[in-house]
Amino acid sequence: MANLANALTGIRFVLVPVFLVVLFVGDGHETYWRVVAFIVFAVAVITDHLDGALARSYGMVTEFGTLADPIADKALIGAALIGLSLLGDLPWWVTVVILVREVGVTVLRLAVMRRGIIPASRGGKLKTLVQAVAIGLFVLPLSDGWLTGAWVIMLVAVLLTVITGVDYFVSAFRDSRGRPARQ
Repeated sequence: MANLANALTGIRFVLVPVFLVVLFVGDGHETYWRVVAFIVFAVAVITDHLDGALARSYGMVTEFGTLADPIADKALIGAALIGLSLLGDLPWWVTVVILVREVGVTVLRLAVMRRGIIPASRGGKLKTLVQAVAIGLFVLPLSDGWLTGAWVIMLVAVLLTVITGVDYFVSAFRDSRGRPARQ
């Protein structure tokens, strides 16, 4: 269980509350602290990329990592979305759509676990990347054209979130009809 990939996942868990504290310093809209919050968020996102790459490349895949990594990802994304919505920087509908999909796919993965793990699809990986970029941009104190660009990326993230969520459910339904359960 103890390896570098799992340690990075653990660091991401620790960074979630650090990110939230920094995000809400003062009134939550102080430029300096928003940049610091962005840096913490970016470091957490980078640990997600690194832990997966290390685990696959160096044979560090563990049951703990397989379970904890997506939970750490959801905690980071969820905390950021809820924090931004609480601050009034992101409409609640965006947060709800993304979180409903994330929770739904997580529950689906747990429900079909006896048949095997549902791996992240290419679309799911792209969704995660676009969500991270969009959220990172919303954490930064942007205005005017930059904020418009952040909105375009966020809308793409929401679209990818919905499409990949539907794809996971359709794939799981198809697989459940074609394969017997493992005993």
